[in-house]
Amino acid sequence: MAFDEYLGERIQRILIQRNIPFEDKRMMGGLAFMVDGKMCVGVVRDLLMARVGELQYDQALGSKGAKPMDFTGRPMKGYVFVSPDGVDTEKDLDQWIQLCLNFNPFAKASKKKK
Repeated sequence: MAFDEYLGERIQRILIQRNIPFEDKRMMGGLAFMVDGKMCVGVVRDLLMARVGELQYDQALGSKGAKPMDFTGRPMKGYVFVSPDGVDTEKDLDQWIQLCLNFNPFAKASKKKK
């Protein structure tokens, strides 16, 4: 499954401009940006995957282009997908990335595989 590489480049550029240390990983058919070893933001197909946390979840869903992140028929609380029209401008994308970065210190890291 391919993902929007241009959106990935835009995310990468914003993180670099902000001097945010990150690692990018291909996963779930997309691209995830890890900050402090935790999934922060990513790209799945042509959608932005935003990890906003449960406290900001309902507010995030009210934003342009946002919908519940649903891979399996059950939405993942604290994560939203944002359609291309919701991240059309650099300002829109920057706001989503900031929301994800705000939550990142409170996010739990995945357990490392042995």
